[in-house]
Amino acid sequence: MGPRGRSSIDQKGNPQSVMLHNCPAASWYALQTRSRHEKLVRDRLTGRGFEPLLPLSRRLSQWSDRKTWIDAPLFSGFCFARFSLHDQLAVLTLPGVIRIVGCNGPEAIPDEEMISLQKLAVSRLDCEPHQYCEEGMLVEVIEGPLAGVRGTFLRKAGRDCVVVRVRLIQQSASVQVARSNIRPVCNSNNIPLADHTQSLSAR
Repeated sequence: MGPRGRSSIDQKGNPQSVMLHNCPAASWYALQTRSRHEKLVRDRLTGRGFEPLLPLSRRLSQWSDRKTWIDAPLFSGFCFARFSLHDQLAVLTLPGVIRIVGCNGPEAIPDEEMISLQKLAVSRLDCEPHQYCEEGMLVEVIEGPLAGVRGTFLRKAGRDCVVVRVRLIQQSASVQVARSNIRPVCNSNNIPLADHTQSLSAR
């Protein structure tokens, strides 16, 4: 069974949606994969007509006789895919797929989180896995290739970074940004925007 709808982002990093054959709306899900099967799952999803997303991270790998740079999955053991739950059996039976992540069955990932991940994936900026963190200061990038991305602001090794999180699988990725390119938004405690601005400026 093929996919019933898909979305993508254009060359400028803007999200687009395309519905096929008046089918039910699809959502993004996280797929847990077997070890080192992330790229295989991505390719099989594409081959079956589904839309996958596998963010990659450039890493230096030690081989037996030399070191080499590789494109490794940003979130080890996970691949994302957009599909309708009508098609979940077709997804689950793909080689390398263990399960669709969720507490009591598959749980869709909010579009806002996936749009941020999509922009990270096409930005070609250096991204790296980051330890999952609790709610902190939420910021939005307002300039550059990551404009519109929301995440948690933090200082890492003296650098200003935005951490993009996927709560469902408790994974995060951080990317360096200029503080002039971000603005604060309300956090989980509904602290007024003015308080965020003062807190951000004081750092």
